[in-house]
Amino acid sequence: MLSVATGSDATVVDITREVVQFCAGKGDGLVSVFVPHATAGVAIFETGAGSDADVLAAIDELLPRDPRRWRHEHGTPGHGRDHVLPAFISPSVTVPVIDGHLQLGTWQSIVVVDPNVDNINRTVRLSFVGG
Repeated sequence: MLSVATGSDATVVDITREVVQFCAGKGDGLVSVFVPHATAGVAIFETGAGSDADVLAAIDELLPRDPRRWRHEHGTPGHGRDHVLPAFISPSVTVPVIDGHLQLGTWQSIVVVDPNVDNINRTVRLSFVGG
């Protein structure tokens, strides 16, 4: 289990290094990365070069924080949109592992996407199934 500090701003946090360390020496199989939260997701994409900001901007465009738009009412204004996020960015991903090494593409990273400004820490659960 990982604890990820996401802070009080919408953010994308790269956790690839931690997942690599978790898989080291485990052989062949699958690693599952799961965020047990109703307002965050896990994704695989190229980080840096503006992609992180682009993803957050796309979330803002697709799911505006306008509180008049959402029925879910607790938390900061517009927080209801954060509860819709997992319909677009899954709370989990599964990645193949061969000889203890993640089989990600050259530019791919595993990230936690968290637009929710009400929670500053997230838990990430890692599971490995040998194959």
